[in-house]
Amino acid sequence: MDSDSFRSSERRRVGLIYDERMKKHFDPIEKDHPESPDRIYEIWNKLQHSEIAQRCTVMGGKEAKDEHISLVHNRKHIDFIKSISSKQEKFWKEMTMKYNSVYFNQGSSEAAYISAGCVIEVAEKVAEGELDSAFAIVRPPGHHAEPNQPMGFCLFNNVAIATQYLLDKRADLGIKKILIIDWDVHHGNGTQKMFWKDPRVLFFSVHRHDFGTFYPCDEAGSHKMIGEGPGKGYNINVPWEHGGCGDADYLAVWDHVLIPVAKEFCPDIVLISAGFDAAIGDPLGGCCVSPHGYAVMLNKLLEFAGGKIVMALEGGYNKVSIANSVQACIEVLLQQKPIIGSSEAYPFESTWRVIRAVREKLSSFWQSFSERLPVKVTSMSSPYIQVVSSDSEDEYNTFSNRVSQDLEKDIENVIQPFSDLKVNDGTGITSQASTNSHTWREELSKIDIWYATFGSNMKLSRFLCYIAGGQVEGMRKPCIGSLDKSKPKEIKWESFPHRLFFAREHTATWGPGGVAFLHPESNSDEKAYLCLYRITLEQFNDVLLQENTSSFDMNCPLFDMTDLQSIEERKCVPAEAVKNGWYHNVLYLGKENGIPILTMTCRLSDVDNFKSGKVGMRKPSKEYANTLIRGLVEGKQLSEEKATTYIQEAASRAL
Repeated sequence: MDSDSFRSSERRRVGLIYDERMKKHFDPIEKDHPESPDRIYEIWNKLQHSEIAQRCTVMGGKEAKDEHISLVHNRKHIDFIKSISSKQEKFWKEMTMKYNSVYFNQGSSEAAYISAGCVIEVAEKVAEGELDSAFAIVRPPGHHAEPNQPMGFCLFNNVAIATQYLLDKRADLGIKKILIIDWDVHHGNGTQKMFWKDPRVLFFSVHRHDFGTFYPCDEAGSHKMIGEGPGKGYNINVPWEHGGCGDADYLAVWDHVLIPVAKEFCPDIVLISAGFDAAIGDPLGGCCVSPHGYAVMLNKLLEFAGGKIVMALEGGYNKVSIANSVQACIEVLLQQKPIIGSSEAYPFESTWRVIRAVREKLSSFWQSFSERLPVKVTSMSSPYIQVVSSDSEDEYNTFSNRVSQDLEKDIENVIQPFSDLKVNDGTGITSQASTNSHTWREELSKIDIWYATFGSNMKLSRFLCYIAGGQVEGMRKPCIGSLDKSKPKEIKWESFPHRLFFAREHTATWGPGGVAFLHPESNSDEKAYLCLYRITLEQFNDVLLQENTSSFDMNCPLFDMTDLQSIEERKCVPAEAVKNGWYHNVLYLGKENGIPILTMTCRLSDVDNFKSGKVGMRKPSKEYANTLIRGLVEGKQLSEEKATTYIQEAASRAL
């Protein structure tokens, strides 16, 4: 729309709903939990100061009714959420451990009911024509919540409830077909499940999938999941293969998947699960969509349903970024500010690969997908710089190089790695970092250490994934491997007076379940079996990297000669460059034939958090535990029965 159209158009009635009571829901243990009350406050504050709120119809929230929530959630789940606030802290902790990535406190019940009620309220007013469009600034979010359980920070599925309410309770409004667009960086598994067989709802989700290793870490977000029965073809997933996707990638999907199919579907109203964790600088998403990108995406949707669009906040954990992105979207809804600017960037090659796969899978259901995309379109792409996968990654730490809330620095951090790239006389892309790293690698490749392993790496084939790359049975994602892929020069087994235990809730590599840690302090009453691999210090650095992060410039080592020379006296040396990783604490265990024995584990402060319950302890998954057991048996340390008992006891004893 051009500027003249903006000046001549009538002022659009945009609803804005917000309620302070939703701030009462917070994590009573982890005070800096990413899904915090400040998220909605920062958005509201931004809209107030920019006077955007004054141009909207502002409403307060009201609680949803059980009869409306029961349209998508079962009675047991509703009763559970309703009862939370009347319980005590012990119960909240128990339920936090029981469910996947949620927390509870005395304000959770009220906040959940208001969050769902807000979305119903604005959806109804837009459907009635009282409002042209609306944005619900709500929390807790909803798209992960399933019919029978909360998960992924979500208690009730707000958008799903509002959708079912319009279809089943307000049939008089003439809403017969609803398009749900979920652009949160995580797959909307709950919403998908609720409309899996319903042809009245076209559910479209674009999200990081990383081949099933990105939260919620399953195959439900695959492009192959297209619905069932009468709903077959009405479920569309666009699963990114990796992080780093930005405006160009999302707009390519809009132009070649979403917009064509939306034209065929012709919805009566559009509901958007508006998560902003794919935005630049988000600590969990690892993507880089700009506020301008979100504005363009939304603007392209105004042609549908007469502009009847309802947006409900989902994720987004960089407070500056979500506030800027929400404001950009509301300005589009108001249609009082033309969208200026364009992107000269191209989508990743993997983006075109995903788009082609989605279109092919759904080509028998949608006429617009029947033709192949022209090569001249899909050939315009940018290279993706592959990064190492990490065992430390969970639902909070998928993009482990956490960024600050200074958006300008965040943008610089995204752009700088590409400006450092140099073309090597047409032979390919090289980086300045790899040139600078040659010196330290050459030096450390001449130094041997013993890497002592106590977890899944006790199994040789599993450890070799960190050296040669690949994965073994039970792993959900492959390792990239080390630069030097030479096998260990020697393998030994020893026992050490340290406590083995299991903690954390979930990893991208192994899925739900705890993973092994070695207590940093020795204890003569304890005995842990460790497999020692004689490798170079260069290889140790590559393993240390893979254990702790997905993205790091190895221009310099994480653990250098100075650290090696001092660790015997210091006993442990934290690798500060990957301090958000779970295994960044390098621990000295002694010497074998004059060669230092090193392992990597958590810090003592982490042990305190495990003891207090601030960070969860959990038994290992069957696949992970079996890998440890096989390692002990194949290493001829214990029989299968004794190895099983050893792991079970380590997993069940309190710290």
